[in-house]
Amino acid sequence: MRIVFMGTPDFAVPSLQILIENGYEVCAVYTQPDKPKGRGHKLMPSPVKELALSRNIPVFQPGTLRTPEAAEQLRSLKPELFVVVAYGKILPKEVLEIPPLGCVNVHGSLLPKYRGAAPVQWAVLNGDSVSGVTTMLLNEGVDTGDILLKEQTHVGEEETAGELFDRLKETGAQLLLKTLKGLSEGSIQPVPQKEEEATFAPLLSKELSCLDWNLSAKELFNRIRGLNPWPGAYGILDGKKLKIHRARVVPYLSGEPGTLTELAEGMAVFCKEGALLLTEIQPENGKKMDSKSYLMGHPLTPGARFAKEI
Repeated sequence: MRIVFMGTPDFAVPSLQILIENGYEVCAVYTQPDKPKGRGHKLMPSPVKELALSRNIPVFQPGTLRTPEAAEQLRSLKPELFVVVAYGKILPKEVLEIPPLGCVNVHGSLLPKYRGAAPVQWAVLNGDSVSGVTTMLLNEGVDTGDILLKEQTHVGEEETAGELFDRLKETGAQLLLKTLKGLSEGSIQPVPQKEEEATFAPLLSKELSCLDWNLSAKELFNRIRGLNPWPGAYGILDGKKLKIHRARVVPYLSGEPGTLTELAEGMAVFCKEGALLLTEIQPENGKKMDSKSYLMGHPLTPGARFAKEI
């Protein structure tokens, strides 16, 4: 089976790897253009590009697929199937119609729930206890194609979006392998999605990062997990950002939202309902630490509280 693989971030790497390891003919890889990173703004390749080049697979990085030239280039590769995993671009109709076997996509949610760019993060933000991966046939919509297979997994009570992401990318690769095998054997019947059950998972915004202590401790606990590792959560203390990487709900405490208190385990903050024990924090321009260590160098003053914003 002659495959063109389309993907960009870490999430897509295991899927490309498993195709290579199982002898599929990956004739080309499409990935997003290199992006500047770091202080020097040096152009850096995507994780998928790095893997493809290490295996001597031709790499293409068009800025858009919505040109006759892009479509013609894809046709010239004579693919039988496209495999698309977190590519970051919507495939136009002309491109979708190129491979005779269609376009298989690996998506990090149990569709039709969490269509969109950040399904893993929103599952954690919303406190879901179950998540998973879906393979589907792409169409012109955003994650609206017919479902092929699903794999469900439990979300850990304290699991972060980054940790769930790392699990699901491996699950997705295995599910892709099962999907391609099932399609070649004719044992998979595509099933249309139920539109009435669809929800959307838009890109995360940095506006979510500054925590509103007028929410419940449980809501903020899920937000901290869902924003870890990016864009991260923080509070404003003494005019500076204090990043909050991990926390734990303390339901029996109550007080003025945003006010800080000291517990035997470290620093806690009152919320609208309950409180949060801050278990892993990072001062501005500092290193990650537990809040008990932080208090040794930054003792709380009476009435200390998080501000609404800088």
